[in-house]
Amino acid sequence: MSIRAKKSLGQHFLRSKTALAQIIDAAKLSSADLVLEIGPGEGALTEALIASGARVIAVETDTRCIASLPERFHEQIKNGQLTLIEGDIRNDDIIAKLFEKDFLGKNSYKLIANIPYYITGMLFRLFLEKLRQPTDIVFLIQKEVAEEIISRDSKEGILSLSVKAFGTPRYVAKVKREAFTPAPKVDSAIIHIGDINRNRLPAKDNDNYFRIVKAGLGSRRKMLLGNLIRAFPEKRTQIEETFTKLSIDTTIRGEDLPSEKWLALTRQVSIK
Repeated sequence: MSIRAKKSLGQHFLRSKTALAQIIDAAKLSSADLVLEIGPGEGALTEALIASGARVIAVETDTRCIASLPERFHEQIKNGQLTLIEGDIRNDDIIAKLFEKDFLGKNSYKLIANIPYYITGMLFRLFLEKLRQPTDIVFLIQKEVAEEIISRDSKEGILSLSVKAFGTPRYVAKVKREAFTPAPKVDSAIIHIGDINRNRLPAKDNDNYFRIVKAGLGSRRKMLLGNLIRAFPEKRTQIEETFTKLSIDTTIRGEDLPSEKWLALTRQVSIK
């Protein structure tokens, strides 16, 4: 049954078999994998995930989809390969339910989704910074956002630095707008985040890292050193000494500083 996309939910149903295959290939799925899918919609990606042999837990907020998916995947739901959860992934009750033992529990999992553009940043923050992290993330997102995350123009932003603090992003493929119904106004792209861990940025250092990053990028046309000193004048000496210790050019702009240098900088400068 075809479902009319809801603009309020940012729905654009994927129709391209090529894109579906690229998503599955990027995730390197097998029957040993547990997958969390957000927003299965009509179930095109869900079907591809199931075909890989993986076990799938899908969270859907659209009641129309929740009504139609059990008919399409009756056997897979019956044999336990697919579990549907009705609700909004942004809801604390749904998140708590997800990590109960009958769902994700303490098992490793991969996060795969064709997600609405307007919740892209929120989902990265939620699953990289706050919750128990997946081993891999494969998202179909707006192309410009994917390019920003991997820093295709070599310019770092808050989103790219947020992702690179926890994993390694890879641009997989462009997906043209015609691959969706209805077609969005922009092209999309598949992005893979691998090597996800908190070794680069332990939870205790999160606040410090993001405060410094936001301050350093606050005035993008101005030099990083000046931005940080203006934001944290009481730390001027420590900041200047850290620049010298890490061999950071004092005239560099924040967007031109590589992600690994940002991490090293925030380990040396502690903001209370």
